[in-house]
Amino acid sequence: MYDFDTVKHRRGTNSLKWDEWDIPDNCLPMWVADMDFETAPEIKEAIIKRASNGIFGYSIVPDRWQKAISSWWELRYSYKIDPEHLIFCTGVIPAISSIVRKLTTPNENVVIMTPVYNIFFNSIINNGARVLESPLKYINGKYEPDFDDLEDKLSDPQTSLMILCNPQNPGGRIWSRDELSRIGELCKRYDVTVISDEIHCDLTDPGRTYVPFASVSEICRDISVTCIAPTKTFNIAGLQSAAVFAYNRSLRHRVWRGLNTDEVAEPNAFAIDAAIAAYENGEAWLEELRKYIFENKRAVIEYMAENIPQVKVTHSDATYLLWLYTAEVCEDSHDLQEHLKSSAGLYLSEGRIYGAGGERFLRMNIACPRSVLMEGLGRLKKGVDSYSQMKRGDE
Repeated sequence: MYDFDTVKHRRGTNSLKWDEWDIPDNCLPMWVADMDFETAPEIKEAIIKRASNGIFGYSIVPDRWQKAISSWWELRYSYKIDPEHLIFCTGVIPAISSIVRKLTTPNENVVIMTPVYNIFFNSIINNGARVLESPLKYINGKYEPDFDDLEDKLSDPQTSLMILCNPQNPGGRIWSRDELSRIGELCKRYDVTVISDEIHCDLTDPGRTYVPFASVSEICRDISVTCIAPTKTFNIAGLQSAAVFAYNRSLRHRVWRGLNTDEVAEPNAFAIDAAIAAYENGEAWLEELRKYIFENKRAVIEYMAENIPQVKVTHSDATYLLWLYTAEVCEDSHDLQEHLKSSAGLYLSEGRIYGAGGERFLRMNIACPRSVLMEGLGRLKKGVDSYSQMKRGDE
């Protein structure tokens, strides 16, 4: 019903992914997390309808926006969000930055389980707090929390906040209910508030679902702020539409004050209409998208096993990002990333920007038509082969 195979040319559209200054014209970008698919036609129609009015003044947040989000979460995740608890925000990262600024004092620790989304570091450091990393365990190609280390970091009297990535980016891990419960109990014990970034929650493999952190227990519900958005799911990041919710009244008020103080709680002319269209009419498109991305994952796994066996694909149940283990090829993926860009025309994200444990990984965005994906895999093989040959020649 929906077309994910047609190649859309994005160069010249001021696209961060395609028009970033250091990406050569012959380079295939498979790095930053946006998709090379058109958004759902139902969303496109809503935007065109809004644009046809021709007047783009200040916008309000209607009750319909809150109800659309609440109904979506109840339908898909059996979790009822009180519509009155939802606060509009221009993006998950603006929300996280604002919350860090509001809920910490200078030099307090914010715990993150690394490797994790690199912009978390910016949100913490730029707002006067300190990053405290709790490295995940990488066991048999899959990540697990190191609860002994996590408790050690949370118990530090200087720690006041934790940012949780659920599902995990870049590894694609869906945290289990038991794992989330343990995290909540530890944070409660040491009086640590949790920001749960759940922006990738809709992008799970077919047959898999994620567990909202706030749904796990009364403890998790009461100590957390959850950040959600339709932007990754429906490829509308440029429309700047997200939501924040917290059950705890006092915590919710503080977050609301922070977002408004920082002026990131007012929508642009298209943000509300696009979000409502996504949550009210986008489910059929999303289900086909999830199947397509899953088939892309299978294609990558099969290709790598047959053609680049020295690069391992980390087990993933969510997101359209694959975390590639390159330890058999290089000591530091930075060198390999640079080589891929210069010699094979392939731009991936290097692993060390995601924190401890990322040094021997590359992140690959596979949300693209299959023909583009296969071209990218061919370039990856070419680059890995030439890099390995070059390293052998240096020995």
